[in-house]
Amino acid sequence: METGSDEKEVVLPAGNLGLHGIIALPPGASAFVLFAHGSGSSRHSPRNKLVATALNRSGIGTLLMDLLTPEEDCVQARRFDVDLLAGRLLRATEWIVQQSDMALPLGYFGASIGAAASIRAASLSPIRIGAIVSRGGRVDLAGADALKKLLAPTLLIVGGFDTCVIERNEFAFAMLTCQKELAIVPGATHLFEEPGTLESVARLATQWFTRHLGSA
Repeated sequence: METGSDEKEVVLPAGNLGLHGIIALPPGASAFVLFAHGSGSSRHSPRNKLVATALNRSGIGTLLMDLLTPEEDCVQARRFDVDLLAGRLLRATEWIVQQSDMALPLGYFGASIGAAASIRAASLSPIRIGAIVSRGGRVDLAGADALKKLLAPTLLIVGGFDTCVIERNEFAFAMLTCQKELAIVPGATHLFEEPGTLESVARLATQWFTRHLGSA
């Protein structure tokens, strides 16, 4: 089902399940970013859609996808199962590289628990992940092994008022040995609902992916 001139709905295989996603591929796209949403969110997340739209305008393709089925998303333990989410993200990555029009440098954008899944998946993936951006991510839940093994240049973005998550990001940041940056958005809480703060996230993410995937 077409959702716009450059968007299409897809169903990605995940074992015996089909996970729904929305692909946007600008003409002449230079890179492609897979989104891993946070707990209780989905491919329809307005926050992730805003960031994805900014990436599309810069010539970067995107996949917004549900890492859980609606039934699974009702189970708290599933929402925080980093291994499960990372495994689903890896399957989606494998599917993407099999599509002839999406043989592009790849990146991950993760929000909240999805950021931990992105780091875990990238540390395990046989497919090169060229860059990662985390928004308000619980990157500490990726685990020390994944953080220390990660090779992809990684940008951690946290709201200035999100004190607890800042501390957890600083803890994880110290373990990263890859190229890395920690960006604090002033005046932002965890969901970046304050005016202009999510636009700051989109700008930072676009700059990071353009820099690192453009030269991949």
